[in-house]
Amino acid sequence: MELSQQQISIIKQSWRSLRGVNPILIAEIFYTKLFTDQPQLRKMFPTDMEKQYVKLMDMLTSIVTRIDRLEEIGEELIAMAERHTGYGAKPAHSIAVGNALCWTLEKGLGKSWNKELQNAWVCCFTILSDKMQSASPG
Repeated sequence: MELSQQQISIIKQSWRSLRGVNPILIAEIFYTKLFTDQPQLRKMFPTDMEKQYVKLMDMLTSIVTRIDRLEEIGEELIAMAERHTGYGAKPAHSIAVGNALCWTLEKGLGKSWNKELQNAWVCCFTILSDKMQSASPG
């Protein structure tokens, strides 16, 4: 699976469209959705989520910025996979994370969200998730 140039372009554009939204709010909405759908995941995270919100948004921005050069973030994905495994994350959790991410993007982008953009984000997330799972020690 590989992202097309069109998918890369619309993912980058959609992320730029969210620049006017407080990143902490985007992360808070994401985690609220994730924990509503999968309440058992809440225990894997700190009580005070503010630093986690920043980490999420920094990671997403880093990925989107280099989405056309994903090979540059291979080591980061391996390290992230190892951390997540240590926290108790399982491959099945990635589906819930992907769903929460798409739901959050849909809410944030409003009428700009469409099937083409959803497919691009799903493809991107699937590629990243597959890379992390193949790098995961467990």
